[in-house]
Amino acid sequence: MNVVILAAGMGKRMQSALPKVLHPLAGKPLLQHVIDTARMLRPSKLCVIYGHGGAAVPEMVAGLASDGEAPIDTALQQPQLGTGHAVMQAVPQLDENVPTLVLYGDVPLTTSDSLRRLVEAAGIDKLGILTVEQANPFGLGRIVRENGRIVRIVEEKDASETERAIKEINSGILVVPTRHLKRWLTGLSNNNAQGEYYLTDIVAQAVADGVEVVSASPAGEWEVAGVNSKVQLAELERRHQLNIANALLEKGVTLMDPARIDVRGELICGRDVVIDVGCVFEGRVELADGVKVGPHCVLVNAKVAAGAQIKPFCHIEDAVVGAQSQIGPYARLRPGTELGQDVHIGNFVEVKNSQVAAHSKANHLAYIGDATVGSKVNIGAGTITCNYDGANKFRTVIEDDAFIGSDSQLVAPVTVGKGATLGAGTTLTKDAPAGKLTISRPKQITIDGWSRPVKKPK
Repeated sequence: MNVVILAAGMGKRMQSALPKVLHPLAGKPLLQHVIDTARMLRPSKLCVIYGHGGAAVPEMVAGLASDGEAPIDTALQQPQLGTGHAVMQAVPQLDENVPTLVLYGDVPLTTSDSLRRLVEAAGIDKLGILTVEQANPFGLGRIVRENGRIVRIVEEKDASETERAIKEINSGILVVPTRHLKRWLTGLSNNNAQGEYYLTDIVAQAVADGVEVVSASPAGEWEVAGVNSKVQLAELERRHQLNIANALLEKGVTLMDPARIDVRGELICGRDVVIDVGCVFEGRVELADGVKVGPHCVLVNAKVAAGAQIKPFCHIEDAVVGAQSQIGPYARLRPGTELGQDVHIGNFVEVKNSQVAAHSKANHLAYIGDATVGSKVNIGAGTITCNYDGANKFRTVIEDDAFIGSDSQLVAPVTVGKGATLGAGTTLTKDAPAGKLTISRPKQITIDGWSRPVKKPK
């Protein structure tokens, strides 16, 4: 099967310099949603028609190249003279021996199941149209039937009063035998209110040629909803997020409020996962059995093992959290963080490019960067690893059972030996030997005769 995706529109109502089809929905461009769905149908050829936005659309498409997938071709439509004219640009790339499916780069939520039903209904010799009944079809092309059979499609501006009363609308998505499509495109006329070449006019040609026109319907109206403004984009974002939330609920995930979750990628959940309100998941996030995520957390490309608890207002990116660990509230795990089992990372603690072994704790106000931390280590409040000298990064090693006193600075490269203790306020610039107390602190003195300054009278 050939797939042609029309993505040439400017999108004036978006009020943006960014081409309409590149605006994000759930973290990825509208056009990418359509391409991803098309690829589920395993097409032999896939072509994107672009126009406005210069090289931005082809560059985005080129970034979606994938092994084992049909390559994505692009074709420029310049000027834009309607949907029929857009499909004409793809004609040289189409295989006549298989049908052609036409999709739209600004209609992101059509499901592969609906498209498969349409393709199956059309077979190899019929023209199939995805249609839907709408209570308020204003502005949309109407499906005109005679004795139950589709005979043509009429656009709103060209429709009579009787035709405007029709509730069944054309989504624009259709599948057609390619050999017929090429011939019918040459017969299109722009003699209409818009002065454009309508792809929908091929329906009347199909009827005239005795080619049966059939239809299929999606599961919901939202599957054929397009984006022409930021308002519509926001509406589809909520619709898409609700679909994701419902799927999670069906799999047994507890969502404290299904209307307040944002998944901008792939969220994989085990059993008995609980997600509180306002959480954002980006990229690929895995939550194993029994994980609890508190309110207003952001997880990006993260893996959280069984029984871990992410407390409110945490940010976790490109990190791994071990089983039974407790994170937050207000903690930040940056890329390269790997936490073992039962690790506690408390409020206002930041960890970056570090490995922390089982049962270790940094409960508050600490920075752990470029460090290897052993098991059963206690890191006191105010502790930082000084890993950067302004030009290069260096590593800190803290071995098992070490105790780091509050307000300590570990100036890398440095090693704290197994079972060592650093006294509070220590600035460590040399290795601390195992099993011993190391402290760097000036001798405490009291100044006799000192008086606290007072304000001078005005």
